[in-house]
Amino acid sequence: MSRIEYITPEGLREDGRRPNELRRIKSKLGIFSRASGSAYYEQGNTKVIAVVYGPREVSKRMNGLHDRATITCEYSMASFSTGERKKKNKGDRRGTEISSIIKQTFESVILTSLFPKSQIDIFIQVLQADGGTRCASINAASLALIDAGIPMKDFVCACAAGCIEGTPILDLNYVEDSAGGPDVPVALLPRTGTIAMLQMDSKVSIDLFEKVLDLAVEGCKAIHTVLSQAVLQHTTNLATSRGSVQPA
Repeated sequence: MSRIEYITPEGLREDGRRPNELRRIKSKLGIFSRASGSAYYEQGNTKVIAVVYGPREVSKRMNGLHDRATITCEYSMASFSTGERKKKNKGDRRGTEISSIIKQTFESVILTSLFPKSQIDIFIQVLQADGGTRCASINAASLALIDAGIPMKDFVCACAAGCIEGTPILDLNYVEDSAGGPDVPVALLPRTGTIAMLQMDSKVSIDLFEKVLDLAVEGCKAIHTVLSQAVLQHTTNLATSRGSVQPA
C-alpha cells in the first residue's frame, strides 16, 4: 500500500492548496423564514446549516436565569454527511462535546444580560463533513445569530490549523485531519483579538504550538473578512428589498 503524500515537493497539499491557504468559503444568511435567524456555511466540502430561535420565554420556568438568558446548543451530523452512512445514536459523545463547546463559546460573547428569564436556542446540523466541522459550525452559528439580530460583543470566527511532516498547515480537510498530527481549532473575536475557544488534541513543542496557533488566528482573521462581506451583502439586500436603500 503506497504512502499518502500530504505535501508535494512543490509545497502543495493533496487538494492543491498551499500550507497557509483556506478552502473556498460560501455562506448565506436568512435561509429559513420561520426561524429567528439562520445561515448556511460551506468551507471546501464541509457544509453546515445553523438555525437560531429566540430570545424567547424559557420552556421550563425553573431553568430560567433571573439576570441573563440561557443559551442552549444542539449539534448533530446528518446520517448522509460522511462517506459511510451514520446510524443515529442518542448517546453521541462527540456531538454532545461539540454542542457544549459551541454553547460555552457563545455564552461568553452574546450579551445575555439584556434578556433575563429567556432562552436562545442554537441548532446546528452538518450536511457534509470533510474536516473542520466544529469550526464551520461556530461560523455558521455566528452568522445565524447575526441574522437573528442578537447582540454580541463581536463576530465569532473559527478556524483550525495543524501540522503534517513538520509543516504547519491551515484548515485541515478530512484526509489531513486523519494523518494523526496535532489539530488546533481556535475561535477568535477579531475586533479585540480575544481567543474565545482553543483546543488541542495532542502534545506538541511550545515552538510548534505557537506557529500552529498563529496560523489558526490568521485563518480566523481571513474568514472574518469573507463573512463580513457576506453580512454586509445580506444587510444591503434586506434594505433594498424593503425600499430603505436604492440599488446602485
